[in-house]
Amino acid sequence: MSTADQSAAVQRGAGANLVRATAAFAITFWAWNLIGPLSKTYSERLDLDPTQTSILVAFPVLVGAVGRIPAGILTDRFGGRVMLTASCFIATVPVLLVGLSGNSFAALLASGFLLGLAGTSFAVGIPFVNAWYPPAKRGFATGVFGAGMGGTALSAFFTPRLVDGIGLLPAHLVMCAALAVMGLICWAFARNAPQWSPNADPALPRLKSVAKLKVTWQMSLLYAVAFGGFVAFSTYLPTMLVSAYDLAQTDAGLRTAGFSLAAVVARPAGGILSDLFGPLRICLASFFGAAALAVLLAFEPPLEIPAGTEFVLMALFLGLGTGGVFALVAELVEPARVGGVTGIVGAAGGLGGYFPPLVMGAVYQATGAYTIGLLLLALTALLVGLFTLKAFRASPSAKPGASAKTV
Repeated sequence: MSTADQSAAVQRGAGANLVRATAAFAITFWAWNLIGPLSKTYSERLDLDPTQTSILVAFPVLVGAVGRIPAGILTDRFGGRVMLTASCFIATVPVLLVGLSGNSFAALLASGFLLGLAGTSFAVGIPFVNAWYPPAKRGFATGVFGAGMGGTALSAFFTPRLVDGIGLLPAHLVMCAALAVMGLICWAFARNAPQWSPNADPALPRLKSVAKLKVTWQMSLLYAVAFGGFVAFSTYLPTMLVSAYDLAQTDAGLRTAGFSLAAVVARPAGGILSDLFGPLRICLASFFGAAALAVLLAFEPPLEIPAGTEFVLMALFLGLGTGGVFALVAELVEPARVGGVTGIVGAAGGLGGYFPPLVMGAVYQATGAYTIGLLLLALTALLVGLFTLKAFRASPSAKPGASAKTV
């Protein structure tokens, strides 16, 4: 295919494939976050203490984090079309198991562990959409794709209502059907970019090669705070609002959906603003802003105007950061390695969301408040912001209008 033909094909297919990938990401993320919005149901049914509840909520995050590493490498090998389809179909199995496990804490932990497979779709979609767009528009592309993390908002809002309306198992069967339909759509209509070619090198050497890149671990640290903070809040916020503010489960879910929606809107904005002003500025605004908001929230301000506004602002800052980090990845990493790097960085982001709920649950059980946990978040965001300023202020790729470079 000539260069002109490739350019025309990209223009025709980029937007449609970005929409399909984003939709698949949203539906798998909804599945990934099925347990968090029902934490009160499970804690009351199984008589769980705050620490047990936090472990249950955080467990799916673990596999969703670590599983992104092989998912990214397999995407470099087999392409986004195959892997997006597989992600949707594979996720139906643990979703069904979770629906069948509502009366056993051990069974919920085991099925929740497997539910983490749904969270690996992120490492599939980033290289898929990255290949469809030129370097100057990859911040936009990865930012829009990242808006699929709004699946957590869909889960927070709809999952408790579905369970209240039709029951626990039927609600999970509906989720299985939605995943299967999305998998069929991806297989029938999604296409890899014309210039994409499979990387057939052995997986382990490829993993070692991207693990040797300094930028991989720098981006992992940044994403562990930006995306990890979002995951931690979106999974644990329903529990936090129920315990700290004595809200009903559906009310807590509604407010968590608002939090997730704000982050979803901010993520593509972070990518677009990174294209205009440089990823460094966007990441710094994210980390320093999140640090300030965590301090304000640490003292449990009254619900609605003070606390509600601060939670929304926290979501906006974290969302900007998730968009900014992957705009920086797209500029610093050559396309053939994006899948592998994305897998490791995405894993770091997921792990960043795994530990805070455990800390929050332990802190609340020990002190009856979340103050210490939120102050630890503030300190972490501040330190990572200072690291970002030092590590990337001299990088030309962090400045507006800079061209991508290979590491």
